[in-house]
Amino acid sequence: MSKTLNTGIKNARNVHSYLYGFGQLGELQNLLNARRVGDAPVVYFIDHYFQANGLPEYLNPDSSRDLILFVDSSHEPKTQQVNSLRDEVLERTSCLPCAIVGLGGGTTMDIAKAVSNLLTNGGSAEEYQGWDLVKKPGIYKVGIPTISGTGAESTRTCVMTNPTSGLKLGMNSDYTVFDQIILDPELTATVPPSQYFYTGMDAYIHCMESANGSYRNAIGDAFGEQALSLCRKVFLSDNMASDESRARLMTASYLGGCAIATSYVGLVHPFSAGLSVVLDVHHCIGNCIVMRAMEEFYPEGFREFWSMAARQGIAIPKGVCDNLTDEQFQQLYRSTVIHEKPLTNALGTGFRDLLPFDKVVSLFRKM
Repeated sequence: MSKTLNTGIKNARNVHSYLYGFGQLGELQNLLNARRVGDAPVVYFIDHYFQANGLPEYLNPDSSRDLILFVDSSHEPKTQQVNSLRDEVLERTSCLPCAIVGLGGGTTMDIAKAVSNLLTNGGSAEEYQGWDLVKKPGIYKVGIPTISGTGAESTRTCVMTNPTSGLKLGMNSDYTVFDQIILDPELTATVPPSQYFYTGMDAYIHCMESANGSYRNAIGDAFGEQALSLCRKVFLSDNMASDESRARLMTASYLGGCAIATSYVGLVHPFSAGLSVVLDVHHCIGNCIVMRAMEEFYPEGFREFWSMAARQGIAIPKGVCDNLTDEQFQQLYRSTVIHEKPLTNALGTGFRDLLPFDKVVSLFRKM
């Protein structure tokens, strides 16, 4: 590994407050009641899974004044989706919300964070893709993950794809961090095994990338090491979805998000972003697919990842880049190498020399 580089992150911010434990969702209304002023509503962004399967017990929104918007999480968040949801909030409420709640996976929580920022900063989502472009605090926001791994509940970013520019970038700002989160492992009890694994691997992979990178600091390393330890206990166990394992994975997700707040990911995430932008592959399963091509760069992580997948009996898709056109490979290349910080973290400032077009295409062909 090359010498340690300065991350450029001067004053890291974490979530202001969190509740942790089975049944803690029952505290949500007490938190929201303390924020209510006049007729201002609470706006709930809720994963569309719950539209068909019923709202979680103890959620208890006030149907007479609050607004529930179900988020289609079938695809990665897109800038126009965020803008459309912002517009719907403004059209259906007579004043700004007193609070925003994001309940679901990374897609739903990222959308809640993005809309919170847009409601107070104005403009459109694509204007804020980048670092520290948000200048005003957003609406008070609460994050409630119903699946573990992305770390969206604890990060300072919300990642969106702009189909017009072809860029997948975050609204990366201190103002994007949730004010309050509720970590209730009971909410992950119904997650299907494959989705549970794919999403959980996001925590493992981004901490593994950070641990092998050049942008390092002791606090980020400490968060990441603990997250990796918890992931190993979960995915090398006999039952990755037991109560104990779900509690551990929810903790790993939170700590992994804290770790990446003071560092960067590496090779896997830029390649996964390429799959997302060009082929509309979901982020977490995309990370797992990219691991097919990572033995050269992360030999230990590669072996451990595949041992975890085998232990849990999880199949990783293969052949997603078969039969692509030359133009699609060009798009994959451009959508990958644009991620300068992660690639510098993994390979150094000369990463473009190490990742010429033919090399990038050969790696995608392994997927």
